[in-house]
Amino acid sequence: MKKSARALAALLVSGLALTACSSGGSGGGGASGDAAAPAASALDQASGVTTVEFWHSMTGKNAETLTALVSQFNAAHQGRIEVKPVFQGTYDDLIAKYKASVQQKATPALVQVYDIGTRFMIDSRQTVPAQAFADKDGYPLDDLQPNIRNYYSVDGKLASMPFNSSVPLLYLNDDAFKEAGLDPAKPPTTLAELGDLAKQLTKKDGSGQTVRYGFGAAVYGWFVEELMAESGSLYCDNGNGRTGKAAKVGFDTAKGAEIVQWWADLIKNGYAANTGRQTTDAQAAFKAGTVAMHLESTGVLRGYTEAAKFTVGTAPFPKTATGDQGGPIIGGASLWISGPGHSDAQKRASWELEKFLTAPEQQAAWHVGTGYFPVNTKSLDVPTDKEWVAKYPQFQTAVDQLAATKPTPATAGCLLGVMPQARKGVETAIEQTVSGSKTAQQALADAAKELQPAIDSYNSSVG
Repeated sequence: MKKSARALAALLVSGLALTACSSGGSGGGGASGDAAAPAASALDQASGVTTVEFWHSMTGKNAETLTALVSQFNAAHQGRIEVKPVFQGTYDDLIAKYKASVQQKATPALVQVYDIGTRFMIDSRQTVPAQAFADKDGYPLDDLQPNIRNYYSVDGKLASMPFNSSVPLLYLNDDAFKEAGLDPAKPPTTLAELGDLAKQLTKKDGSGQTVRYGFGAAVYGWFVEELMAESGSLYCDNGNGRTGKAAKVGFDTAKGAEIVQWWADLIKNGYAANTGRQTTDAQAAFKAGTVAMHLESTGVLRGYTEAAKFTVGTAPFPKTATGDQGGPIIGGASLWISGPGHSDAQKRASWELEKFLTAPEQQAAWHVGTGYFPVNTKSLDVPTDKEWVAKYPQFQTAVDQLAATKPTPATAGCLLGVMPQARKGVETAIEQTVSGSKTAQQALADAAKELQPAIDSYNSSVG
C-alpha cells in the first residue's frame, strides 16, 4: 500500500489516451460487458494446456504463499491450465510495465494492481470485469467482505476481484501505557483523545531529551484519506468518483485542514515524532519503543508482534470527532483479467484462478501466511484461520472494525485517475504545515490547485 507515487503519477498524466482508447467498452466496468466473459465451455473447447501469465508484486513470505497457492491450483488442473506467476517489481513498476504491454499488444492474462490504480485500470478498457463473469455463471459474490467489495465496485458492478486487502489500525505500546498509569484497554477513540494521551505518553530523560513520543506515523497521505473517511467526508467529488469521474478533490475542506493541523500541532509541540515520509522509519520508531501510539495497516501486525520487545496492542482507527459515522477504507490490491489479445480459454482460466484464490480455504491460507485481511467472510470460520487469530488476538480489532463499518461512498474511497499525485500533494501540505510556512488550510488549498491541471488532463485523455 505504501509506495512511491512518482512512477504512476507520470504514467497517468502522459500518453494515456492511447491506452484508454485502444478498445471500446463501458466506462464503469472497463470492458464491453457480459459478452466479454466467456462461458465455462471455453476451456473444454481449447486444445492442449491453457497458459495464464500472472503478473504480481508480492515479495518474501507473501510471494512464497502466493506461489504455493498457484501450485495447488495448477496441480488440480494439470493438463488443462497452467498459471505462471511472474514478479514485476513494485506496484508502481508493475503498472508502468502494464501500460507498455498494452501499447505492445502483449498484456498478461491476469494482473495484480494496487488499490489506487483502480481508476486507471477501468479507464484502460483492457479488462473484463469480474462482475461479467459472475453474471455469466450466476456466481454469488455475497461472501466477499462488503467494504472490500464496495471499494472495487462501480455503479454496483464489481470491476476486479479483491485479493490482498488490508485496513488501518491504531497500534499501541501497552507497556508504555501502563508505565504512564494509563489503561491500554481504554485506547483513544478520537483525535482529541489521541492528542491528550500523546502528551501523557511522551517521556523525557534527565537532560530534557525526548526518549519516547506519545504518537508517531509516517507523513503519508493515506492516513488523511482514512481520517476523512472516518468522518464520513468525501475525498473527491461525484460520490468519490463513483457516480462519475472525479473532477475535483475535497481534501482542502475544513475537515481536511482540521486533520492536518492536528497532526502538525502534535509534532510542533513535541508530542509526536516526525520521521518523514519513509514508512520504514516510522515503523522502526514504533518497534524500537520510541513511539507509544502509531498508525499503520494490518499488514504489519505479525511483524510488529514478533519484533517488538513490548506488548503490542491494537485499537480501531480513530475518528476525527465523537459522532463520526464513517469508517476505514481498505487498501491492498485486486486481480484484473485482460480482454483484448487473449483467448476465451485464457480469460476463463484466469477467472477460475480468481475464484480459487478467493474461496474460504485459500483466503484463510493467504491470511495466515501473509497477514492480509481475508476478502472472503467465511475464511474467518476456517479452523486454521481461527487458530491464527487466537495466536494474534490483536487482529480481531481489524475484523470488528471492518464489520462495524457501513459501506458508503465515503468508505469506498476515492476513484481518481491521479490519486498518487493527490497523496503526494497532501504529504507536501503536511510538511509545510509542520514547518510553519503555511497554515493547513492554505497548504491544502495550494495542493488542490496544483493538482487540478493533472486531473483535467487525465479526464480529458480518457474521455
